[in-house]
Amino acid sequence: MIHRRPVIALGFLLPAIALYAFITLYPTVRGAWLSFTDSLGGEPGPFVGLANYEQILNDSQATAALKNTLVYAAFVVVCQNLLGLIFAIWLMSLPRILGAIRVALLAPAMMAPVLAGFIWSYIYAPGGSLDAVLSSLGMGKQTWLAEPSHALYAVAAVHVWMFTGYSCAIFLASYLAIPQDLKDAALLDGASAWQRFRCVDWPLLAPATTITVTLSVIGTLRTFDLPLVMTNGGPVNSTETLSLLIYQKVFQESDFAYGTALAVVLLLVVIILSSATSTLLQRRERHL
Repeated sequence: MIHRRPVIALGFLLPAIALYAFITLYPTVRGAWLSFTDSLGGEPGPFVGLANYEQILNDSQATAALKNTLVYAAFVVVCQNLLGLIFAIWLMSLPRILGAIRVALLAPAMMAPVLAGFIWSYIYAPGGSLDAVLSSLGMGKQTWLAEPSHALYAVAAVHVWMFTGYSCAIFLASYLAIPQDLKDAALLDGASAWQRFRCVDWPLLAPATTITVTLSVIGTLRTFDLPLVMTNGGPVNSTETLSLLIYQKVFQESDFAYGTALAVVLLLVVIILSSATSTLLQRRERHL
């Protein structure tokens, strides 16, 4: 009976493994193979080796999209997690309203990105509510989504607005797990608020930091919905991300081979950066 248990367990796992292979592994392998061909459709074309990847290196639009993706991800990851931590610290000082405010902070994350993009497009529009608020404060109007220099940051700010509550909830869960005895001991020792945060709270928040930063890195590098809905990559491709460029190449221009090569590059970027981030943060946990 004992020797049969692994076989029985494998029998239960096989349907899930088969489904995962069919939905995830097979399309990934097939897409990777397409990137080495000259395919203009769903079927592989003539084998061309690394020609599509050489084209990416010489394609200014692709390199600009990669730069936009990295800038977008860096802006969102820093702002989202910093604001999430600040809100978590603030809410811990207001236990009576902690539950209600926590629900309110999570509400934007529950919203569909397409809907959020449309709403913020109206807010950013010339003469919209944001311009009205700035005008009442004596500030001039801004072309938020029409100026290449700051359109990417305007879109990224919407991403931050949506998911700051998500990061805050993770930090709050870790905050609530900190033993009260440690906080009381630090208080009795005369530690200031900053000293209590730096020496007690921050080291114990390290696992939460690893989780929320890694998840936000993965999510932002693959961003697609907001740039598509709000700017469609404009103006002058200043908000075009790699995911959006892949969509344009595959579904609008029917250049499947080049589009899948871009998708492979994006996959490698996500794997490398998320793995590096997770490894560095886990190493930091061990040294705290």
